[in-house]
Amino acid sequence: MSIFFKNTSGISYFNSYEKNSAYELGCTLSDLIKDQVLSNRNIIFLCIGSDRATGDCLGPIIGYKLSKYKVYHDYHVYGTLEKPVHAKNLKETINMIYQKHEDAFIIAIDASLGKSNHVGFITLGEGPLKPGAGVDKELPEVGDIFITGIVNFSGVVDNMLLQTTRLNVVMSMADQICLAINYSTSRLNALTLQ
Repeated sequence: MSIFFKNTSGISYFNSYEKNSAYELGCTLSDLIKDQVLSNRNIIFLCIGSDRATGDCLGPIIGYKLSKYKVYHDYHVYGTLEKPVHAKNLKETINMIYQKHEDAFIIAIDASLGKSNHVGFITLGEGPLKPGAGVDKELPEVGDIFITGIVNFSGVVDNMLLQTTRLNVVMSMADQICLAINYSTSRLNALTLQ
């Protein structure tokens, strides 16, 4: 299977089990946010999810990892293992981000459910993310760009699937996404220094 493909709605898919997926994701992300960085907009990584369900902890794990890299890069991270952004505080967090960062460019990151043959794939697309859609929750859309990790297949009892998702799937995708973001931000920092 190929590392990368784009569907008809413009969403790019990256197979997290393939060797070069972090590089491919990082290059594509760089291309999507380059103009925003050059315009000196505040880049925000909004990592959505709960640390209480294995299948929903992708966002907080990525937020935790990105907050450790933050010293070397110029971006803001909301949603970590210590302070997760989830259904109960999402709206409040979005409002706070826009108050604190007027020119915020938000990259929303969340776990998602999908087809069984897409488990382990990372998606990247332009436009807002609809958190909670996979488990029939009504939450506000957020983001200028979204990154999702397909952690499990969509089924009859989606909430239960999030509870039984393998941690290895989540951690592997979190590693790939963090490598990609680190590569992308390093690449863009070098571009702004020229």
